[in-house]
Amino acid sequence: MATSGTQRPGGRTERTRQAVLHATLDLLAERGFGELTVDAVAERSGVHKTTVYRRWSSPDGLVAAALQMGAEDDWKAPDTGSLEGDLYEVAAEVVRYFTEPALKELPMASVAAAFQSTQAAEALHDFYADRHVRMAPITERAVARGEVPSGTDGDELVRAVCGPMFYRLLLSRERVTVTDARVTARAVAVAAREGAFVTSRDQPAGT
Repeated sequence: MATSGTQRPGGRTERTRQAVLHATLDLLAERGFGELTVDAVAERSGVHKTTVYRRWSSPDGLVAAALQMGAEDDWKAPDTGSLEGDLYEVAAEVVRYFTEPALKELPMASVAAAFQSTQAAEALHDFYADRHVRMAPITERAVARGEVPSGTDGDELVRAVCGPMFYRLLLSRERVTVTDARVTARAVAVAAREGAFVTSRDQPAGT
């Protein structure tokens, strides 16, 4: 998916890239993917539309490149000193990001775009794959502390704690709060201690 518009050179080229991709995110949040156009991004960013078309070619390319910027931030997994605390922080961040008025439009629009554009879907997948890698220390620390068995699948832990939040947010359209995040984190931590997320290849024979 990488194109000349998604690389990170310095100087004027990088300033252009940042201007265009931030304009893309702003317009995606405001209008949604269906109303996003290259011309509108060019106008908002102040970059000539010929340049935008040449580097990103379409709204799909723009949104994909903009979502890929998530891998450029310095986000780190929480480290509260306990598995339950770490899982709570992860789930609570999802709740806040998708419900706070000043934040929610972009993540909601990004998810919607992934259902309309293959490139956007791939970029969103890559964003969350990157987050899974960064959250691996949560499970590693929990194993080291003796909170969960060796072989516990960190990816499944993350899915288990975030899944109920996304179910309420995107499917059942129920109200969700950080209290729900706390309850879910506690339940997942208890299940993890009992070995619920140990991969089958690491389980003792006969279990």
